[in-house]
Amino acid sequence: MKTKSVVTALAALAQDSRLAIFRALVQAGPEGLPAGKIGEITGISPSSVSFHMKELSHADMATSRNEGRFVIYSANFATMNALLAFLTENCCGGNPYLPLCTPGCAPAESASS
Repeated sequence: MKTKSVVTALAALAQDSRLAIFRALVQAGPEGLPAGKIGEITGISPSSVSFHMKELSHADMATSRNEGRFVIYSANFATMNALLAFLTENCCGGNPYLPLCTPGCAPAESASS
């Protein structure tokens, strides 16, 4: 991932509403959510959701598709994973076996461990 794309993605996520929207989309998975449902989950008005989705789409962090009269938004998991890979590329001197360097989507160990 190029540095300019990383900066654009991080800038899009560096706002409370957009971060909440993106997290909701990640939780929804590849099937995505319509703007109204995103608004219900996040407490953001549908018109504001559309405004914030423009920024997330511009940063390639989200995609949209039409289903009938609805626009369905989805997280762009390829970009998300590329961003995570970029941020952790040199973690722990490149040693992926150290406990601090596990991927963000790896199963979490129990809190009591």
